[in-house]
Amino acid sequence: MISVNTGRGRDAEWAGRLKRTAIDKRPVPGPVAVGRLGLAGDEQVDKPDHGGYEQAVYAYAREDLDWWVERLGRELPGGTFGENITTGGLEVTGALIGEVWRLGSAVVQVTSPRIPCVVFAGWMDEGQWVKRFADAGRTGAYLRVLEEGQVSAGDPVEVLARPAVRVTIAESARAYYGDTELIRRLLLVEGRSSKWDEIAAAVLGRVDSRADAAGAGPGGTGTPGG
Repeated sequence: MISVNTGRGRDAEWAGRLKRTAIDKRPVPGPVAVGRLGLAGDEQVDKPDHGGYEQAVYAYAREDLDWWVERLGRELPGGTFGENITTGGLEVTGALIGEVWRLGSAVVQVTSPRIPCVVFAGWMDEGQWVKRFADAGRTGAYLRVLEEGQVSAGDPVEVLARPAVRVTIAESARAYYGDTELIRRLLLVEGRSSKWDEIAAAVLGRVDSRADAAGAGPGGTGTPGG
């Protein structure tokens, strides 16, 4: 891994409803303890969206940061996207939901993509950032900690296992935004975040509602032969 990044919360007017954020992560010397709820010395202000057991650690690939450097025309040091781990030589965008990694001496599991929000947009201060980041599909990966350990810059990241049902990080982002085929496949993936059940219910519920409305038509009943 290229760097291990942590940060503490600070007040910011652009930081959404909480007006506080810890998105500003900076590289720190190791070793850093990896606990069930994240890295030692790191703060997660908005825990429902950027924390908890299933989003304890956020990883982003240096290769994807470099892709953005070319498009934004600015330097993006490790930690710029709020990631705890800046990887190198590891396919993060193509990683599978449910994939298991050895991260230093810790063992972690890929659970979900990062969904961009207003805090991220405010931090980056780039036009249409939420849409641009979502459209690119280079979301990085949230990780569940299966075995606690320690991480340091320079430690290897090893893929230990992959699930039988394959949905990549990039595909999972498309599932979040409404791809019903992918969302149904995600429900078969072992190791997915439990949030996917709720997301799937919302996505599929919208599809069912539209289908019902289309079936009813003007003055119709929505039932076969009605």
